[in-house]
Amino acid sequence: MRRPGPLAALVCEGFASRIAFGVLSFAVPLYGRSLGMSIVAIGVLASLEPVVAILLKPVLGRLVDRTGLRRSLLAGLVVRSVIGLGYVMARLPWQLYAIEGLHGASDAVRDPAVNALIATNGGEKAVASAFAWYQTAKTTAGAAGRSIAGVLLTWAAGGSFGLAFMVAFALSLLPVLPVLLLVPRDSAVPRPAPAVVPVNAPPRPAPSTARPPVVRYAGLGFLVSGTSSMLTSLFPILATEYAHLTPAQAGALYLVTPAFAFTGPLWGRLADRVSRSLVLAIRGIANAGSALLYLFAPTLAGIWVGKSIDDLGKAAYRPAWGSLMAEISSQDPSKRGRTMGYLTAGEDAGSVAAPLLASLLWTGFGVPAALLGRIGLALLTEGYMMWLAHHAPLTRSHPGEPTHQPGPAHRESSPDRAAPAADPA
Repeated sequence: MRRPGPLAALVCEGFASRIAFGVLSFAVPLYGRSLGMSIVAIGVLASLEPVVAILLKPVLGRLVDRTGLRRSLLAGLVVRSVIGLGYVMARLPWQLYAIEGLHGASDAVRDPAVNALIATNGGEKAVASAFAWYQTAKTTAGAAGRSIAGVLLTWAAGGSFGLAFMVAFALSLLPVLPVLLLVPRDSAVPRPAPAVVPVNAPPRPAPSTARPPVVRYAGLGFLVSGTSSMLTSLFPILATEYAHLTPAQAGALYLVTPAFAFTGPLWGRLADRVSRSLVLAIRGIANAGSALLYLFAPTLAGIWVGKSIDDLGKAAYRPAWGSLMAEISSQDPSKRGRTMGYLTAGEDAGSVAAPLLASLLWTGFGVPAALLGRIGLALLTEGYMMWLAHHAPLTRSHPGEPTHQPGPAHRESSPDRAAPAADPA
């Protein structure tokens, strides 16, 4: 049965952590600029945290399994919050680089732990909805965090950044208490009891030790996340330079993002009750359709409708992908953290590499090339999903179905079936 307490604590963690991240993502580049850093240096600074997290997640995922999911999440939150205080004391560019690198290392522990906890406590038939609520909290909080940062920097006398960094530290530390109180303590993964085998029973073949092809599904996460985030950083330029919108019109388009983020629970329910594959396919259609609208209808109405469709696709993406991650990691609960590390690393890599690809296509061949590139990536993702379903299927096709069907060994080891197993007939 689903535990509402742990899920409430995890949603609170996602909301507070994303507000803190929004404050920092707005304030840190401006602070670096005030220290005399170039645009290129600030770009490297912004990309350092996700790159470090991508590199360390597969390794630190093993530490998460050994330490425990709850302990790892608490450690990641505390370390990240303490690191946040470093921004207050940083006075040189290299110090900002060091802090961002440590921040990425803390996220490499936190992300696998929190995703594994959602998968564990979400409920077998409602795990997509659990991921949907978590993502909805993060999306709305991210926009709020950037707005809060702007207000804090405006209030601060002389453009001081200390107040914004202290607020980010407090917000990052805030979810430690609900996680500590509501998330159950870590326990050892139960081991199945040895089967009772009759003395005269014929030898049975060794049980299968095949594990889900995690790397292949991490590749799917790379493609899905990359398609979703390919135009995120370039959208303001797309709206103002290609569609010739004013900055005010382009900024107003972002008001639709929180509204469509609240459709996430509906997509999660659809993935849980109807079909996860259908939700993933809708995501691909939305990503490709928005690019087509940007390409052929570069007007205020076309860009608005395109972004609305794109935001719907992003809202559908997280619940379905979270449900898939939960199913993959459930194949071997003792290595759930490591599995989540690989899967989320692939997802993060896509969100870093795809915008870079879009910028290269834009620079080399123009805006249409970048938009067509996104359509091609969406089609490639759908083809890869079909290939995975055929060549590397999981043991169940829907979150509501049982993971393992009881085989002969399970039937014979049951006490009320022991006698028939020994029957000579």
